[in-house]
Amino acid sequence: MSLDNTWFTEIHQDTAFSLRMKEKLHEEQTPFQKIEIYETVGFGTLMVIDGCVMLTDRDNFIYHEMMSHPVLYSHSDPRNVLIIGGGDCGTLREVLKHPEVKSATQVDIDERVTRLSEKYFPELCDSNDDPRAKLLFDDGIKYVQDAAPGSLDVIIIDSTDPVGPAEGLFSTAFYRDCIKALGPGGLLVQQSESPLLHTDSIIKPMHDSLRNAGFLDTLALHFPQCSYPSGWWTATMACKDMPVTFLREEQAEKKPFETHYYNAAIQRAAIACPEFFRKKLYG
Repeated sequence: MSLDNTWFTEIHQDTAFSLRMKEKLHEEQTPFQKIEIYETVGFGTLMVIDGCVMLTDRDNFIYHEMMSHPVLYSHSDPRNVLIIGGGDCGTLREVLKHPEVKSATQVDIDERVTRLSEKYFPELCDSNDDPRAKLLFDDGIKYVQDAAPGSLDVIIIDSTDPVGPAEGLFSTAFYRDCIKALGPGGLLVQQSESPLLHTDSIIKPMHDSLRNAGFLDTLALHFPQCSYPSGWWTATMACKDMPVTFLREEQAEKKPFETHYYNAAIQRAAIACPEFFRKKLYG
């Protein structure tokens, strides 16, 4: 990360993304990571963790909607949802738009991410007081290890990149614990970086690890995310014991809540697999 006068710049694999700043609003080093908050000219408030863009006012809705609605509409009856990470609470807010969800537990290791989001991104925290929501600040890996077998319908892994505190969330051992915690038809979804930059280093190993852990099927969802490296992002879904399927397509067509990016047509389009990506993943 470099900072030059009025610009914040994130450099990643010989690419760079810059935002013109108005001011730095906050900076702190927590026991887990460095968090910075800026006010930008064109993208509103910006959160940066360890030098990497986490979210902006302008485009966070795409990520949060694609991390929640496709997986929930791919489960026949998603009542009990676990979110690992997700400290900004945007994914939690989207999950709780689904009336069939009876409980949504969010486990993030760093409480400061949530407290700063409550201050600087209050609209993302609108559902924190929902009686179905439970916010825990603890080790998500340990939480899954201790979860009762078959107690969860959906696990959403809304983590940072696979380094530092999030590294263990990309391991085969963790995925095995997820399988144990999921009930029949249980689904997992995890942010899985950019197809242009990370197919060999992150996405292919993730799909392999999920299948080696025992998940029957995996599927990538593609979506734009202009403030992340390359502007093209994925989330990876995996099902415990059946093919990943858009099971509740009709309900998605008639969703009883507002979104800004997601709809049923977007979900159908998001699973389209570009040729280079298909060959890398499946040969």
